[in-house]
Amino acid sequence: MAHPLPREFYDRDTLQVARSLIGCTIHRRVGRRTLVGRIVETEAYVGPEDLACHASKGRTRRTEPMFGPPGHAYVYFIYGLHHCFNAVTEGQGSGTAVLVRAVEPISGFSGDARTNGPARLTKAMAIDRGLDRLDLTLGEELWLEEASRPVGSIESGRRIGVDYAGEWAARPYRFWEAKNPWVSVLPRRKAPVVEATVHRTSGKDRPRR
Repeated sequence: MAHPLPREFYDRDTLQVARSLIGCTIHRRVGRRTLVGRIVETEAYVGPEDLACHASKGRTRRTEPMFGPPGHAYVYFIYGLHHCFNAVTEGQGSGTAVLVRAVEPISGFSGDARTNGPARLTKAMAIDRGLDRLDLTLGEELWLEEASRPVGSIESGRRIGVDYAGEWAARPYRFWEAKNPWVSVLPRRKAPVVEATVHRTSGKDRPRR
């Protein structure tokens, strides 16, 4: 039995929703089979002023779902190849949404399923434009539910693939579960600084090479 997140969950600040979705499960019913994945990475898009957001281009046929009521799906086609799934947030007319970037497969997937990226997860879960504008709160073909297990540490950082948006690209609007192997892009860790050891030669201190 489906237990979809209520509309009130989505009718909040987009950054709060993006963070709260980490650990929640996404359910896709395809015929008699239901695929279930655990959300481990999201990105927030906060409206027309956000130059990385589709809504910054205005209200168009493509972006209309972003300006609709919260709790609906916004599915768009990109590069003529891939679909991306978003959950619409905040009040009607806001032009805001959260992109689901990666999920950890839980059940129903084939053994070679790849879900560590927004285009990969939609392919693996059969999410396409046919689900655009779908009401996620009904628990029918596609819906989200509360976290099924405790969530680890959540990190945030710059968004991916939106460098054209200038300073908006650098804002920490991407969220992910730390150390989860299904996250699409993990931040590079700085190498530890190792101080050069010193030995004495002819009375002078020189760094050992």
